[in-house]
Amino acid sequence: MASSSLSSQSSDSWTAKENKAFERALAVYDKDTPDRWHNVAKAVGGKTPEEVKRHYELLVEDVKHIESGRVPFPKYKTTGGNNHGNMSDEETR
Repeated sequence: MASSSLSSQSSDSWTAKENKAFERALAVYDKDTPDRWHNVAKAVGGKTPEEVKRHYELLVEDVKHIESGRVPFPKYKTTGGNNHGNMSDEETR
């Protein structure tokens, strides 16, 4: 039981560097790549194939929630001055 809690704790704590390596590895190793999760884990370093697969599954779920409208887009404040061709808030609605 302790090993599964250690595994889930490890998979929950991803550094920015690990996430960037994960993103790059996903671009290289697509769904048709044999041993995809082993290759992604090796590219990330310090993660098991199971951890990177779970990280991917969580990412897919997040994207589904965003695309379904369950997660609202953040309201960004615009800075003053010329927009240099950027659309105003009203044009993007």
